[in-house]
Amino acid sequence: MTKFTRRELAAALSMSAVLLAPLQAQPQVQAQAPALAANPDDELKASRAQLRDNADQLDKFPLPMAAEPATIFKA
Repeated sequence: MTKFTRRELAAALSMSAVLLAPLQAQPQVQAQAPALAANPDDELKASRAQLRDNADQLDKFPLPMAAEPATIFKA
């Protein structure tokens, strides 16, 4: 029985995953972009409504300040 090093084992497992991926590929669901309105005002209203909906969805999840990355702006 041949012993594998960790690197050889990792390489073998990654190659097997790469080779099996096309066989196990399943159709992916892609997000559909909303149809653009012919009227720019309607498009603007739809975009604002979508932004409000997204903000409402994000507001449902609490995010502690510790999770925010520190940001430093340098001039």
